[in-house]
Amino acid sequence: MEVEYDAIIIGSGVGGLATAICLARAGLKVLVLEQHYVPGGWSHSFTLRGQRFSPGVHYVGLLDEGQSLNELYKGLGIANDLVFFRMNPQAYEHCLIGNEKIDYPSGIENLEKTLSERFPKEAKNIKEYLALVVKVNYELQLMPKLKGWWQKITVPFRTKHFGKFSLFSLKRVVGWHVKDPLLQTVLNIQCGDHGLPPNKACFPVHTSVMGHYFDGGFYPMGGGGGIVKAMTNQIKKQGGEIRIKQTVEKIIIQNNKAIGVKIKDGATIYAKNIISNADPSTTYLKLIGKENISKKLTKKLEKTKYSVTSLILFLTLDVDVTKFGIDSGNIWMLKDEKLDDHFNSLVSEDVTLGKEFPAFFLSCTTLKDPTSFNGRYHNFEVVTYVNYDAIPKFKGDKDYHCTEYQEFKDKIIAKFLNNIEKIIPGAKDSIIQVELGTPLTNEFYINSTQGNVYGTEKTLHQVGPFSYKNKTEIENLFLCGASTLSHGVAGATHSGLATAAAILDCHPDDFLIPDETQKIRIYDAEDSTSWPNWVHVKRSDKIRTFKDLKIV
Repeated sequence: MEVEYDAIIIGSGVGGLATAICLARAGLKVLVLEQHYVPGGWSHSFTLRGQRFSPGVHYVGLLDEGQSLNELYKGLGIANDLVFFRMNPQAYEHCLIGNEKIDYPSGIENLEKTLSERFPKEAKNIKEYLALVVKVNYELQLMPKLKGWWQKITVPFRTKHFGKFSLFSLKRVVGWHVKDPLLQTVLNIQCGDHGLPPNKACFPVHTSVMGHYFDGGFYPMGGGGGIVKAMTNQIKKQGGEIRIKQTVEKIIIQNNKAIGVKIKDGATIYAKNIISNADPSTTYLKLIGKENISKKLTKKLEKTKYSVTSLILFLTLDVDVTKFGIDSGNIWMLKDEKLDDHFNSLVSEDVTLGKEFPAFFLSCTTLKDPTSFNGRYHNFEVVTYVNYDAIPKFKGDKDYHCTEYQEFKDKIIAKFLNNIEKIIPGAKDSIIQVELGTPLTNEFYINSTQGNVYGTEKTLHQVGPFSYKNKTEIENLFLCGASTLSHGVAGATHSGLATAAAILDCHPDDFLIPDETQKIRIYDAEDSTSWPNWVHVKRSDKIRTFKDLKIV
């Protein structure tokens, strides 16, 4: 047996890529294996007839100078390769609930003002609730940073608000503070960012989501693929290797020690450390096998629940959508304020029934990323959540693709378009292309258990100390990704640092190397006067190329 690498990372989501960056910068010989034809996992981008889409990255937060995600990217040495556009600061989130339209502006003071003006009788309660969210989120972020004996024994005093409310659902905590049903729904609208309805959502998890976006949303130039490209470039710069179309069939275990992987084509590669960016069930049950894990871990896997899966519409329209009020802000649309009921119906009923979805998310990426706009076509990603078990089982010749599957997709597409017509009248007559991603698509390309979008379900008993650890019971085997430390772009990236720290026996912050030359470029998506000349040139080139192609 010849050990070829210090570390093999299975899967190239941002958690795996962050692990690879940290280990490669520390001098280890690193190999990343990705089954898809592009790296990135949920953060990848792809093109359909020249139009780019990103299935998993719709926005990030805390990106301004000095904020945590900004510092993370600078510390990893990838900031100079990143460009972000600030989404509409007046309304980075649009809440369309029934006939009501309420916006989330950037800045917690602005949010408080906006909500208080719309709900004057709840003004005091709004102030108190948002203050609580800030406190709980601060304490949640503080806990991993506490060091030394004194700091650790004083945790209950340093995190009293977290301790008081952490055991309760989002629905209960919001209900204790505000009474207006519409306001409660507005405050809960970002439930889609963790995939649980208010009556099941863990309050601290929701506060971390709200806190992440209090100062607004940002979208990467190039979509999610822009982040992935910066990370893969850094891995290669540090001597790491990335291979695509490499499906790992098995993690080789010998005497309770991970020693290598077997690739689908039959090749075997050995390494000192094996890191899985796949979710726990895929890692332990498919790649390792029950025979190689303990009864305790087997029981945990049997009890593990995964997050919702999704239906994603990828749509290109030939229409000036700005005439209908579409901008760089996200749209969360609900039939009415009964958010729990809509979640429950989406994940339990036949998704083909009915003419419309009761809840969905819509994002216009050509307005979020001005460099992607060809002067005429606008691209949209429209998402709703479903339960994997509610999706029919299709039996194609080789996989799930068959006539019945296409008929299922056509029904779902028709429902989505009925929803979209309410926001963009005439959208059906302006379609250039439309494609649908289903839970089976997620399962095929991302290799996520039941097509889940957020790893494990983020209920109280599956987060924090109850989540899967980066260091496993098998020697030299490690996990990273959304089922460990946290989910989302920022959470999964941080999980990569935690995994590298477990391998090298150091602190995750040790991988964030200060470098004053690193700087993220951030421009306003809504304000072309903020764009440097090269952005205007890039956009002009896109428009000119499109016009030339249309002539041809």
